[in-house]
This record gives sequence, C-alpha cells and structure tokens, in this order.
Amino acid sequence: MEFGLFSVSDITRNPVTGYTPSEAERIKQTAQIAKKAEEVGLDVFAIGEHHNPPFFSSSPTTFLAYVAAQTERIKLTTSTTLITTNDPVRLAEEYAMLQHLADGRMDLMLGRGNTAPVYPWFGKDIRTALPLALENYNLLHKLWAEDVVDYEGNFRTPLRGFTSTPRPLDDVAPFVWHGSIRTPEIAEQAAYYGDGFFANHIFAPTEHSMRLVEFYRERYEHYGHGAKKQAIVGLGGQAFIAKKSQDAYEGFRPYFNEAPVYGHGPTLEQFSEMTPLSVGSPQEVIDKTLTFHDSFGDYMRQLFLVDHAGLPIEIVLEQIELLGSEVVPVLRKELASRRDPEVPNTPSHADRVKAKYGDAEPRQPRPNANRGDNVTGGSPYQDSTSAGGSAFGL
Repeated sequence: MEFGLFSVSDITRNPVTGYTPSEAERIKQTAQIAKKAEEVGLDVFAIGEHHNPPFFSSSPTTFLAYVAAQTERIKLTTSTTLITTNDPVRLAEEYAMLQHLADGRMDLMLGRGNTAPVYPWFGKDIRTALPLALENYNLLHKLWAEDVVDYEGNFRTPLRGFTSTPRPLDDVAPFVWHGSIRTPEIAEQAAYYGDGFFANHIFAPTEHSMRLVEFYRERYEHYGHGAKKQAIVGLGGQAFIAKKSQDAYEGFRPYFNEAPVYGHGPTLEQFSEMTPLSVGSPQEVIDKTLTFHDSFGDYMRQLFLVDHAGLPIEIVLEQIELLGSEVVPVLRKELASRRDPEVPNTPSHADRVKAKYGDAEPRQPRPNANRGDNVTGGSPYQDSTSAGGSAFGL
C-alpha cells in the first residue's frame, strides 16, 4: 500500500491574511512539499497538469525532473497528464526521459481534462474528447512498446517508421494509471490495457467512486488480467489535521469557506460528513480513511490533497508532518493486517523489469550509428550487447 500527496498546483489567495503567492513562490514551495513528503516517509508525490490560471503546473515533467534530482526514494507521478490536448509523441518522449532521470521511480496518471477552453488552445475540440483520449493512448502505448511505429488515426498526421526517443528505461514502459472523476469509459480503457485506475474520490460521496471502481474491476477481470480483487486501484482524498478535532475545524474553516472548488456551498461539517474530506485529529483522519477500505476493499495507493485553497506553506508542512508521523504509520499497520495476500502492490519499475526479463539482463537500446537518420525505415537500434546484429537485442 502506497501513501502520498497530490497537488493541483492552484495559486489561491490566503483568505486569512489576504496574501496571494506569486507563481515563483508557489513553484518553489511545491518542490519543498515534495521533498518534505519523502522526509516524513511517504511513498508518492503527484502533481497535476493545467494550462490556465490560477494553476502553475503546465510542465509536470520539468517539475518532477527537478524534484527527482533532489530526492532519493519517493516515487513521482502526475495527477493527471492530459492525454487529449498533448501530442502522444511528446508524452512518450518526455515521460521516458523523466523515467531515465528518476531511475525508474516514476509513473504517470492519464486523464481527459474537463476545462473546456484548453482544448482549442491546443487545436482540439472538446466534443471529440473521448475518442481523442482513446486514440491518443493507443498511440502512446505503441510508441513505448515498439521501436519503429507505423500509425494512422483520426486526430493527427500519420507516422511512418517513427522511433520515439529515448526508449523506455530497461526496455520497460512507465506504469500508467488512468484517472477519472465520473467517466466509466476511462475505467474501461484502464481495464483493457491492464493499467491502474485512480478514482479522484474528493468531491463526491464515496458511493459515486465505488461504482467506477467496481466497473473497472469487473472489466479488468473480463480482459484476463487477473481476478477483480487484483485490479490496481488508487484513491484520492483530502485531509486537514490538528492535534484536536476542534482546532482542525477552526483552522481549516476560513480556507474551506473561500475555496473556489467547494466554498459557498454546504458547510464544512456537512461536506466532511457527505464526502471523503477528512478533517479532525490524527485518529479521526485514520478512522475516516479506514472507511475507504470498508467500502472499496483492498487498494494500492492513497493520495491526500493538503496544499490547496490558499493554505500557507507553514501549515502545509505541519500537515505533512502529522500525516507522516501520526496518521500513515497507523494506516500502514492496520491496512496490512486486513490485506488479502493475493492482492498485489502497485507495480514498481523493478517489478516490471523482472516480469519481462526474469533474471536476464534487460535490453538496453543503443542507436546504430551506421544507419544515419534511419531513412530506410528499419530499426535504428543495434543489439544491446554487441556492435551490430539484431535491432531488438534479446
């Protein structure tokens, strides 16, 4: 079971002080948050992708590469990467590069994105969002799986004899999650490929996310990847923690009341009761998170949102400290005691290399310098263990 943080990278006015951080401040602070997550023993840090104010994370691979260079253990991922408005060729190249720089301690979460104005900014039509998402991921999958790709679809120019570089680290593609708030078609796509499915599990009652997860598990089994209980599920969540429950509610209330995503609606108490939002003492947050297991059964990844709504960096770092010292250790122990031994962990890079190559050395692609620009259409790669030979290096 992995525990971690995810950030949506919002730049929001602090309703208590009236101060709005600059983009520069927020970017540096979010890197500080990622490093703090590793320091307190969390497993994962994720950042979203947005191309409109008030968000800053338009280039998550750049940000995560920066964090990778300053950390040693924590896994880095996205929440989410837009499979619709991004070119799959660029995604293949950028995330393979991040995979190399992070020594494999990364994966990524794909999503459609539901901010309508973003689509035309990148020459896309939101009315085609679903078929675009399906087609683009099919191409991304091929670009990582095959050295030389011929491809023709409905949403981009054809590819002829194209090779995405760099090739994935150790000849194994990054692990992919598909994230969704409400779309069963994305759950279907995740199940078809045997990928992970991440339910946002923030704004809606648990029953809503349960329907998506159950559908994904049924389809995962249908496509022959394993039993329903072995499907790779992740959940989001929000938390605000203080030593005493009353202090947590008093501390978070002004931020909740003014938050663009859920302020000016139900009260904090109502929202905490109706949704996965966890506000209270460490024990109350533990108890609330354990109800997720009661509802969903075993799952593989739990990410918390703690740095939104204008919360200042000092409070965010306190939240992370409490998560790492008082909440997550108890959750690890309790959920481990409940876990079915046949339920797998989230696949690591090492696990995926082992599954593909066993005890053999993984293939290490090397461009064949004698082939120039590969204009003949063959593979531009030589055998990984010699100066020539097979392009695919067994």
